[in-house]
Amino acid sequence: MVEGTCSEKINEVLECISKKKQVKEVAFDMAGSINKIISNCFPQATNVIDRFHIQNLAYDALQEMRIAYRWDAINEEIGAIENARTDGTKHLPILFSNEDSRKQLLARSRYLLFKSIEKWTEKQKQRPQILSEQYPNITKAYKSNASFENNIFSN
Repeated sequence: MVEGTCSEKINEVLECISKKKQVKEVAFDMAGSINKIISNCFPQATNVIDRFHIQNLAYDALQEMRIAYRWDAINEEIGAIENARTDGTKHLPILFSNEDSRKQLLARSRYLLFKSIEKWTEKQKQRPQILSEQYPNITKAYKSNASFENNIFSN
């Protein structure tokens, strides 16, 4: 074991391995220093980025999309509140059939998008249907992530 990810230290230790040429494949976590180490010590090996990090990036991208839509919903609501104030009326947000406003729908979908469909509660099953109608890109990304995860575990 080598402490840290300093390529010089790790390269030094790996130089002691006598059968380096027999290494055919190296899995790693996308760290630049690790990629440099693999290239130096195992130039003939195939580099494989581990599934966890790829899947994590996909889920992060999905959440970034949801957050961007949520900011749009927040800004839209702020504008509606200001317009109502100017008109001297009270702002009443539009509610979906589950009684979520647009920004609530997006906020409450956060953890839902990390779960598989089989693990959704009855109450949670209503939200993705509305989400799908309002934000088809989120649904597409969710299904893509779920498909990726299912393909990994079925192999």
